[in-house]
Amino acid sequence: MNDQITQQEVNSAAWAACDTFRGVVDPAQYKDYVLVMLFLKYISDMWADHYEEYKQQYGDNEERIRRKLERERFLLPYVEMKEPETDKVLDRFLADFKGLYERRNESNIGELINIVLDHIEEANKSKLEGVFRNIDFNSEGNLGKSKDRNRRLKNLLEDFNKLDLRPTRVSEDVIGSAYIYLIERFASDAGKKAGEFYTPKQVSKLLAKLAKPKAGDRICDPACGAGGLLIEASSLIEQAGSRDFAVFGQEVNGSTWALARMNMFLHGKDSARIEWGDTLNSPALVEADRLMKFNVVVANPPFSLDKWGSEHADHDRFKRFWRGVPPKSKGDYAFISHMIEIALPQDGRVAVVVPHGVLFRGGAEGRIRQKLIEENLLDAVIGLPANLFPTTSIPVAILLFDRSREKGGTREDVRDVLFIDASADFIPGKNHNSLSDEHFEKIIATVEARQSLEKYAYVAPFEELVENDFNLNIPRYVDTFEEEEEIDVAAIQKDIDRLEAELLEVRSKMKTYLKELGV
Repeated sequence: MNDQITQQEVNSAAWAACDTFRGVVDPAQYKDYVLVMLFLKYISDMWADHYEEYKQQYGDNEERIRRKLERERFLLPYVEMKEPETDKVLDRFLADFKGLYERRNESNIGELINIVLDHIEEANKSKLEGVFRNIDFNSEGNLGKSKDRNRRLKNLLEDFNKLDLRPTRVSEDVIGSAYIYLIERFASDAGKKAGEFYTPKQVSKLLAKLAKPKAGDRICDPACGAGGLLIEASSLIEQAGSRDFAVFGQEVNGSTWALARMNMFLHGKDSARIEWGDTLNSPALVEADRLMKFNVVVANPPFSLDKWGSEHADHDRFKRFWRGVPPKSKGDYAFISHMIEIALPQDGRVAVVVPHGVLFRGGAEGRIRQKLIEENLLDAVIGLPANLFPTTSIPVAILLFDRSREKGGTREDVRDVLFIDASADFIPGKNHNSLSDEHFEKIIATVEARQSLEKYAYVAPFEELVENDFNLNIPRYVDTFEEEEEIDVAAIQKDIDRLEAELLEVRSKMKTYLKELGV
């Protein structure tokens, strides 16, 4: 009998657990409680599964079993609840899901969950330090007063107790996929707030593929959200049969940073370095007081971020804004400048999602754009459909920069820029549009071919960019105008005259019939 748990079963059970909070807590917040509980249930079941396996090997030598488990992945410590006055141990249990489930009726269950998470974090500092610091299961503000809070947390524990997530029954990729599935569903519910943690899967997949990660690469997302882009990029290398890569990211939102850390863990990327902080004002991926360099840099940064820190840009100790300081109300080129500076010289590849204004706005942005083109860094501009994101309905573009086009790089002789207008290719949806596999493959194939394609793609020589004052607005290069069919006005008027005559005849007959009927 096949007792493996399917992806659909895990997804459905996890999503059903969200009913505990719907209508009570904002989706942008309750996602944290559900995802943390999914994480706790999985690592608890994994620990139990491996514990039984090693028990057969080492017998009752618990210390040896625990040391082996810690070396392999992580450690689950014990919790001791003591009487404050006498220090007498009142309760002792393993810091895992089962220990909490058995105490689900306790009046301080929210506090107990917090204690368990604190113990797990403390015992696994190298992998999980700080991951749970931004979530409070004992919060009256988010979860209600004691009686309501206890009921909700009891329901949450009971919902997840129905799931058996032991590795012998469910594979790690299923858990990772369930995590991504929940993030996608939360993004749909959270609306504009979803931009803090989510990039649509097909967009992440497209961005990762365009960045061409390969074995041996260091991959970075300086605005990583929940880490989906990093998962996609590193997965491409794994699919090619290699685990030789390193993953790095930074995220400014504390709870979203925690999601990214857990996401990496669930996808088997325990060694990923995900920093918490403001990339533009306090970049944390630093070595020897210099910005770290990466082979692949990908990001879907916040669009046109206001008050991004322009007042400090002139004195940036890493000199990232030497091409110019972007406007204080639009941080798009601040992120672009940072990404290019952390890409390896003569090698690094950059793929970034931007609003269309980045392509043509003037002023400081226009001057930065001109310098990037004159340095021969810009490789391609890809226009995507509108309404792809839950956060905005505007169409977006992907910019590809390639530092191998610099002097001394392998592509220094390439001077043109590929433009693609894929804005008309999408699957319409009720809340937002999406890209199909066919749309995805068409973009990839066009980038690979690097040839003009009528009403879809155009390879623009450098001289043409100069003629257009370095304006990258896609319609200047890709003509998608459809000629309208000529209208024969005289013929249409004849049809109108004929139809009016027929209508007059019908009315006359109708009048005669009604008269005969005495109406």
